[in-house]
Amino acid sequence: MPLVLARQGEENKIMAVRGKGETKRFLESMGFVEGASITIVSEFDGNLIVNVKDARVALSKVLAAKIMI
Repeated sequence: MPLVLARQGEENKIMAVRGKGETKRFLESMGFVEGASITIVSEFDGNLIVNVKDARVALSKVLAAKIMI
């Protein structure tokens, strides 16, 4: 299921990162890789702030939809 459907505060594991070329490389460079642990810290209008690899990252709902948990 896409990350946008996860519950706030629940720890999940990234199963896949979808997207074409540059988008996938961009997400992977920020730590969104298969097997990484990810937790939603907060959500506003579909946009997310998440904890991944001991860092907080803000994601648009478009990018969050490309991350499968």
